[in-house]
Amino acid sequence: MSSGNDQQSEALSKPTFSEEQASALAESVFGLKVSKVQPLPSYDDQNFHVYVSKTKNGPTEYVLKISNTKASKNPDRIEVLNHVIMFLKAAGFPTSSVCRTKGDNTASLVSIDSGSEIKSYLVRLLTYLPGRPIAEIPISPQLLYEIGKLAAKLDKTLQKFHHPKLSSLHRKNFIWNLKNVPLLEKYLYVLGQNRNREIVEHVIHLFKEEVKPKLSHFREFLLCHLGWSAVARSQLTAASTSWAQAILPPQTPK
Repeated sequence: MSSGNDQQSEALSKPTFSEEQASALAESVFGLKVSKVQPLPSYDDQNFHVYVSKTKNGPTEYVLKISNTKASKNPDRIEVLNHVIMFLKAAGFPTSSVCRTKGDNTASLVSIDSGSEIKSYLVRLLTYLPGRPIAEIPISPQLLYEIGKLAAKLDKTLQKFHHPKLSSLHRKNFIWNLKNVPLLEKYLYVLGQNRNREIVEHVIHLFKEEVKPKLSHFREFLLCHLGWSAVARSQLTAASTSWAQAILPPQTPK
């Protein structure tokens, strides 16, 4: 993720690994016997769906995550995110598992010679969770209830999470932080002149007038992308800072 001021520079630093290079990383860094690699959607990082040869024990599908060069300069943030995943896993949430490198670390910094310069990328591996993106599933009151229930449970559980590097998650101009809604004004032009723009402008105006003066009264918390398989961009509270995520298990055919 990037802040509004840094979006252009972040885009330039996005990894551009080929499937062959991703396969080589999974093998050299994590010791996997890769049978197939497929690209996955990403924002300013790069993700790959990694398949390995069948084993008697352990998973056969993973997600290889390669951070952009800017994010890779802050390994503390990645370390905290990995520990959040492990914390929630231990608390019983259906999260991915963080995989260790051959050196027994939760992430590895790899350097690549691009020809003109050497670039470094943080690489980590999570187990793959099957599921469907919320955007592909018809919305129902029950589904919204389940998402809200999960978000509340997450909030309550994460209040118990502690890490000495937790402050690394705080970013002043992080555009996904709902405290920074006014930063969206600089992107209104992409909507053109239509009804959608009017709605967004009205929401930003209301935020400035009614929410911003009261932000100090909100309890702030961090709800970050945790590598779960189904993702929804959901504004849960005026102080949340990232993507709200929910796991939707595969549905059994009726």
